[in-house]
Amino acid sequence: MRPLEYRDYLVDLLKNTPDVQRVDTIEGGPHPYALTVTAGGSEQRWQIIGQLAEGAKHDIPTPAVHGQPAAWQAAPAGGAPDAWLATVIGAADSPEIKLIDVWSTHEGKSSEGLTVFFHNGERAFVRKF
Repeated sequence: MRPLEYRDYLVDLLKNTPDVQRVDTIEGGPHPYALTVTAGGSEQRWQIIGQLAEGAKHDIPTPAVHGQPAAWQAAPAGGAPDAWLATVIGAADSPEIKLIDVWSTHEGKSSEGLTVFFHNGERAFVRKF
């Protein structure tokens, strides 16, 4: 899924998440394909960056491939924001998502974000800024 398409997917998904009070897209500026999420009274800003599937071209959309939805674990209460976001994404059980890798769970990792691997070979990097 391309960054703009995935951002729009996340906006719809987050708007329907019980503990989310507000979701807005951020247009222009240094962070394209970004959004702001207010959940549990705290604001988070996320930017989506994409990686095409092997051999794909920017001007031709890569067809969606469906498979087994990604396995996921619920984030602990008060845990890292990227783990919370991964929980929201995982709970949606999208057949397009193969794997969700949460960066804050890696030893020695200081940045927050996640990599979403799609069955069609594309990736979305969702980083907190």
